[in-house]
Amino acid sequence: MKSVRTFTAAAMLSVLAGCNSMNPVDWVSPEKSSTPPSKLVEMKNKLTPVVLWSADVGGGAEEHLLKLAPAISGGRVYLANAKGMVVARDANTGKTIWSKDTKTPASGGPGVGDGLVLIGTRDAEILALSADTGEIKWRARVSSEVLSVPKADAGVAVVHTLDGKLIGLDSSNGEKKWQYDYEVPVLSLRGSSSPVITGDAVICGLANGKLVALELSSGKLYWESVVGVSRGRNELDRMIDIDADPLVIDQALFVATYQGDLAAISLKNGNVGWRRQLSSYAGLGGNYRQIYVTDAQDHVWSFDPSNSTSMWKQTSLQYRRLTAPVPFGDYVVAGDYEGYLHWMKFEDGSIQARTKVGGSPITATPKVVGDVLYVYGDGGDFAAIKLP
Repeated sequence: MKSVRTFTAAAMLSVLAGCNSMNPVDWVSPEKSSTPPSKLVEMKNKLTPVVLWSADVGGGAEEHLLKLAPAISGGRVYLANAKGMVVARDANTGKTIWSKDTKTPASGGPGVGDGLVLIGTRDAEILALSADTGEIKWRARVSSEVLSVPKADAGVAVVHTLDGKLIGLDSSNGEKKWQYDYEVPVLSLRGSSSPVITGDAVICGLANGKLVALELSSGKLYWESVVGVSRGRNELDRMIDIDADPLVIDQALFVATYQGDLAAISLKNGNVGWRRQLSSYAGLGGNYRQIYVTDAQDHVWSFDPSNSTSMWKQTSLQYRRLTAPVPFGDYVVAGDYEGYLHWMKFEDGSIQARTKVGGSPITATPKVVGDVLYVYGDGGDFAAIKLP
């Protein structure tokens, strides 16, 4: 458990008595922490990333701890803000293709698939918009608030709800096709791992520290794998939530748990190839050569994906509320709570540059498509960035 996230006994009792979901970044603000975030020292950038275009979506995720992130598909960028505005822009130029005010508070998404743009809401709904025009095709009621990104493929839209359900909806009309239930622990992080569709399976991390693979068409359980193991003496210490999204590379899955483990898992049968103790809620990124993880102290790690050997560790950004790190060219990039992007060299983790994207925190993991990095700040600041 993070040493920086200290709080009074009264606050702890309040949490235990009245709430079953929380986010550790909200226990104490960076300014009030007993161990404050690392201060940034002056540096001369060794590279100058180029902003292709930028935009202000207005509102973004605001301060609601929502799972709103850009979706890039078919040469378009799809964005949603907390007030329910959904926008499609040209990925290369930023030109607005369409915008739609759904008048519904968005909390998760957008997800793109089957010609749809999917939005999860705080009002326990899934909205499906036409990816071409922004027209609302259907609305579907689900069991609770959605703090994950819905996904769709092969006629099925999948959503992970906050109350512990994976639900498969018919992509054509929103009717329920199947539902998978699991028991949510007494305490869990505020948020949910987003489903990942690969082949005929949907993979998702759960609040109980398990990873499941379900048949996409029917919701039938293919396999279940225990990733996080409880080690504490009370409910807080025993939280082993998988809040980050699983990473698929070829036939392997990589997943990180809060107060649990980082593990490599076979996509075929759920067998654990390796595991090592590491706590993370921000998540991970990577490719065939290295896996990158932001741990609960905001240290950035690099691991060999074949055997979990640590390649390097960057500690100078401690407690800066980093996003998951993503590989981009010869660099690894992570955003922080002041709106900075930190550019690390993939060979050794040394920081090569620092750039600012707006004035709000960056909590959504940056997305890389081709040779462009897409970044979305909580205040609605958005930028498409290329390397020089």
